[in-house]
Amino acid sequence: MKSKQVVHPSVRVGSRGQALILAYLALVLSACGGGPPPLPEPRNIVIRSGARVFPDRERLQEIDNWFRVQMNNIDRDPSFLIEVVPRDTPAYPWESLLIQGDTAKTGVERGRSQDAQTAYMLYAHFRLMKEFGRLDEFLPEGEGLDGFLLERAILARVADAWLLGRAAYDAEAYDPLEELLYSNENDFLDAFILTARAEEFREARQEWLAEDPEALESFRSWFVETFEREPPGLREG
Repeated sequence: MKSKQVVHPSVRVGSRGQALILAYLALVLSACGGGPPPLPEPRNIVIRSGARVFPDRERLQEIDNWFRVQMNNIDRDPSFLIEVVPRDTPAYPWESLLIQGDTAKTGVERGRSQDAQTAYMLYAHFRLMKEFGRLDEFLPEGEGLDGFLLERAILARVADAWLLGRAAYDAEAYDPLEELLYSNENDFLDAFILTARAEEFREARQEWLAEDPEALESFRSWFVETFEREPPGLREG
């Protein structure tokens, strides 16, 4: 017996994404008999260049545990609203977020990116909970952090959630999130953030390059080999 699919007050999505996002919520939050479904057998992840990620089932189970709690809050807490707004161009989660009072609006490219809505909602939720003073409920390691250190902790969680979606729940590949996932899995998350957002985190970037002057070129070489394009922050236009 499938659970009833409803849109709770804290989630609003465009009509084209509504069916998929609700199905995803239903999958991870309920199952026959009212308990959570077992974690599907994980599959390896591969992208166009042939670069692969080999997920560990135990790690995926740990991600799944906190992911369910957070999605349940997003789905059911009436004290805030996360609105998914369709957009014509791709954007990273931080580029598409607008917080106004108790509402977070996150823009997701329409058409080919509906599976990505959940990851963007997670990012918006973390940021909204920071504003509400409730971040410790969902990101204990982020308590007391600000700036780059907080952003790194949040994006590591988003990358993990996308790993779970791709490896266990057959989420459709989406380039901005693949970049985040692969950077995290290959110990380039700091480099990814500090290259994409050099001006925003200028001091952290200076410290990073002072520690290893070759770090930027190492990251760039890996990124170009993996994704066959320049990393964000180094692209023309």
